[in-house]
Amino acid sequence: MMMLALLLGSADPVAAAVATMTPEQKAAQLQSTAPADAAAGLPAYDWWNEGLHGLARNGQATVFPQAIGLAATWDVALMQRVGTVVSTEARAKFNARPVNADRRIYEGLTIWSPNINIFRDPRWGRGQETYGEDPYLTGALGVGFIQGLQGPDLAHPRVIATPKHLAVHSGPEAGRDSFDVDPSPRDVEATYLPAFRRTLTEGKALSLMCAYNSIHGTPACADAPLLNERVRGAWGFKGFVVSDCDAVANIHLFHHYRLDSAAAAAAAIRGGNDLNCGTTYAALPEALKRGLVTPAEVDTALVRVLRARQQLGIAFGATSPWSRIKPSAVATPANRALALEAARKSIVLLQNRGDRLPLKAATRIAVIGANADDLGVLEGNYHGTAIAPVTPLAGLRARFGAVRYAQGSVLADGAAVVLPETALRANGQPGLAASYSVGGRTVLTRQERRIDVNINRSAPAPGLPATGYVARWTGEFVPPGPGQYRLVLDQAQCWKDCKTHDTARVTLGGRTLHDGPLPKGRVELTVDSDGTAQPFTIELNHQSEDESFRLLWLPPAEPLIAEAVAAAKDADVAVVVAGLSPDLEGEALSVSVPGFVGGDRTDIALPLPQQRLLAALKATGKPIVLVLASGSAVAVDPASADSILSLWYPGESGGAALADVLSGAVSPSGRLPVTIYRQTSDLPAFVDYGMKERTYRYFTGTPLWGFGHGLGYATFRYGQPSAPASIAAGQDLTVETEVSATGPRGGDEVVQAYLVPPAATAAPGLTDPVLQRQLVGFRRVSLGQGARTRVRFTVDPRGMSIVERDGRRHVAPGAYRLWVGGGQPGDGPGQWLDFAVTGTDQDLPK
Repeated sequence: MMMLALLLGSADPVAAAVATMTPEQKAAQLQSTAPADAAAGLPAYDWWNEGLHGLARNGQATVFPQAIGLAATWDVALMQRVGTVVSTEARAKFNARPVNADRRIYEGLTIWSPNINIFRDPRWGRGQETYGEDPYLTGALGVGFIQGLQGPDLAHPRVIATPKHLAVHSGPEAGRDSFDVDPSPRDVEATYLPAFRRTLTEGKALSLMCAYNSIHGTPACADAPLLNERVRGAWGFKGFVVSDCDAVANIHLFHHYRLDSAAAAAAAIRGGNDLNCGTTYAALPEALKRGLVTPAEVDTALVRVLRARQQLGIAFGATSPWSRIKPSAVATPANRALALEAARKSIVLLQNRGDRLPLKAATRIAVIGANADDLGVLEGNYHGTAIAPVTPLAGLRARFGAVRYAQGSVLADGAAVVLPETALRANGQPGLAASYSVGGRTVLTRQERRIDVNINRSAPAPGLPATGYVARWTGEFVPPGPGQYRLVLDQAQCWKDCKTHDTARVTLGGRTLHDGPLPKGRVELTVDSDGTAQPFTIELNHQSEDESFRLLWLPPAEPLIAEAVAAAKDADVAVVVAGLSPDLEGEALSVSVPGFVGGDRTDIALPLPQQRLLAALKATGKPIVLVLASGSAVAVDPASADSILSLWYPGESGGAALADVLSGAVSPSGRLPVTIYRQTSDLPAFVDYGMKERTYRYFTGTPLWGFGHGLGYATFRYGQPSAPASIAAGQDLTVETEVSATGPRGGDEVVQAYLVPPAATAAPGLTDPVLQRQLVGFRRVSLGQGARTRVRFTVDPRGMSIVERDGRRHVAPGAYRLWVGGGQPGDGPGQWLDFAVTGTDQDLPK
């Protein structure tokens, strides 16, 4: 230990601290929940924090569109601005307390984002966290986001970014702890590693997270050739590696790569993993005693980890220029404006038959769908608490005035949805009368349209504490018709260091239906109704850190459809906000209903209850605008609606952004970061990580809508691209083209460049994926009516390279084609450019 201190210099406080620690102290500091160490001058620090699309799980914050929605903006500069806001709000909350204060989970400055795994299959529930299916787009957006997070001075980062999960990780959620992936060398090099390479070499991320799965039999968090040779050696990474949570334990518990926790901890340290999210590194002293790992190897990991706290200016006497950021920097008007801008840019217009959109100001609108008024559909997963969220229903009301609303259906058979305002009444208005009391004194009364609140370390209204109050909702339950209704009290419960949970009381028609705790955060109540209104009361005693509270229901189908049909008949157009929700797709969910299991999907089609709703609405003859809120591609019948849009999970201002687009105040400009396939049978098996027939790069079928697709109210024309007729292998190619706005209005265009290189070598009799084309450049440009601009791309050798079956990446002499346009070839305007690469074959480093 002393030798390490001498090598690093006696003036180095990190090395000095490490040199004085016992093995037990070292092990404690190498776990994600690190205790205070007075001798080393370290306060308690929890390394786990999230910032996927806004600072998460620590109270109020700006909530941006979910990552897949941010990817649909195709806007690197926007991503950097979003990252800057996330890290600024993290610092603002951190700076609200002394720098030496103990920090618990979600209070630190080490942000475990972005998720840059490739969304290779739309069935993966966590695909919503990614930037889509393309390595180039993912890498570019990841670099922008990371640069925003960390700031301009890597010696003094605002926060530390953590691209995840290395590597070859994209579901299924079930079995992820023990799943072994067997990808080809070509797929690893061409698809699964490029975004990681770019975010580390260009984005300069200061940490990296390894994945749950194993690769060719070796757990990713113990994979020395990957972490030590490739990441630290070939890519020159100098930061620290953190495991996905409990991935080190999985090394022995599920992968059986080692037989006990000491051997698993040693394998992770020696394999290149520094920090353990979890507790398995508590066995490191035992591993040292058994000679499974050396003191020097443990010290190397600890120095990397503690050096990060020093860089952040939060330990060892270091300071940070970002300590001046004030708590008032959270959720500022400028931050909210950026969330609205991001939501506007993320919306993708997939179809607009007969130019149904934009809607005229005087249009009478029926808003229909379970996703029209649901907070969770705005916030997605890994989110903060939005201060003033705007649902689609609220946004359309604000833009178009009075609209008629009907929920219409549940999202999927057997899946409860938020009980809507139309089934509640108080004071002659939709919703319930709410009162909040503290210590027996009423602090606030107001009308609330539904019970759907995010109270994660956050008060439900100004003047209330974050915990320690009683909320009471009173009014009437007004069912849409007779039948059996299942009411569900749903609460996301605090899961770490929780001592208590909330209790609730429910009365209906004078009967007490529930009074007491919410086991596992959920209580289901069955109500047989004759269709008449009944007095209804719900009381929540919120004394814990439980994180949300919702009143859900599972109603009979027929009354809901009848309500929706009546609303559509009384309107000029039906805006149907349909799709999925974070209750159905996400990380390791306890859900099993038709089409969904464990957070993943078994069918990519719009679920049957919503298909039945659309069919009933279509039968009215009224025009239909279908808005799909989801974190993944949803296959729908194009004939089911006149216009179809992808809203994603759009963040706190999603409803306002949707209203802006539907009204024509903003021309839609989002582009798909994924392929929308026609049907599940178009896809290979979910567990197959081979890229054959996956993503636009290798899919040989015809999708519903392709990667890069997106319509707008503006139209554009492309001039012939100009570039040298030939370049030598290993040189950059510079291409220029002119883009003009040709229609009656201006707008944003996303200019895309796709390269078709010579084919890589195929092996007879083997089912290698055949590269169709690959994205090599994109630019978002804004043009006024009649304006034009010149767009330049530089395609570097990596963009022009192909990957052989053995993983060799090289630039081959031959004939190349480049398409520059508003989408892939054949999807929108654009032009081809032919050029040649001459000279000798050039190998590129991995």
